[in-house]
Amino acid sequence: MHTPPRVLTVAGSDSGGGAGIQADLKTTLALGTHGMSVLTAVTAQNSLGVQGAWDLPAEAVRAQFRSVVDDIGVQAVKTGMLSSAELVETVAGLLAGLRVPVVVDPVGVSKHGDPLLAADALDAVRTALLPTATVATPNLDEVAQLTGVRVEDEAGMRRAAAAILDFGPRWALIKGGHLPAGAADSAVDLLTDGTEEHWLRAPRHDNRHTHGTGCTLASALAAQLAKGDTVPQAAAAAKDYVTGAIAAGFRLGAGIGPVHHGWRLRDGH
Repeated sequence: MHTPPRVLTVAGSDSGGGAGIQADLKTTLALGTHGMSVLTAVTAQNSLGVQGAWDLPAEAVRAQFRSVVDDIGVQAVKTGMLSSAELVETVAGLLAGLRVPVVVDPVGVSKHGDPLLAADALDAVRTALLPTATVATPNLDEVAQLTGVRVEDEAGMRRAAAAILDFGPRWALIKGGHLPAGAADSAVDLLTDGTEEHWLRAPRHDNRHTHGTGCTLASALAAQLAKGDTVPQAAAAAKDYVTGAIAAGFRLGAGIGPVHHGWRLRDGH
């Protein structure tokens, strides 16, 4: 029997099912990989925002990680919500012992603007977590939070990528979805290692079904890397997957709805 590539997500739980661990596991399944999880926090959240968040102890995070890695093994890892300096440093130490691709999504705020990263954890993200990354996938708000670089146009995305690469990841994928209106005629992301540049463009879908886009893109990227894609190949495939998921998104609750992680299964892909 064929064993699918294994992807480990280290992230928080979204009780509404649109982002976090739940989005990661749906994505990895949709892309033909086996998803596993290390839970770092529990959140109470829905389409309107985050009503509460509680970190797990570092000991619990470490035990989950060792349990999975030492027995089942992994072909790629994705990190998401790590809200405290202690959790960031714990996970960075665990990742340092792996020899597989690592996708770091430096989650700073939720789609609704709720803070998900303590201010005193920023230095740990910069100095401990980002150096472990094969690819770092910040959005423009997270770029500003980590580097102070504020991006207003596509040219600014190059400055953002350079600032992120200075912290040590091999590649930076700067997500331009938060560019001001009129700054870009498409949903544009920039992937670069400081030498190669890949501009990833897709149509903008004017809908409210965007909850979980960052988690979904990062976990799709990890899934493709686990299957053996190069970083540029994986990023292009992940962009295609999340674009389709946004287009197929559906309304849940009174606020921002989730992307549709199973859109390819629905469409017979």
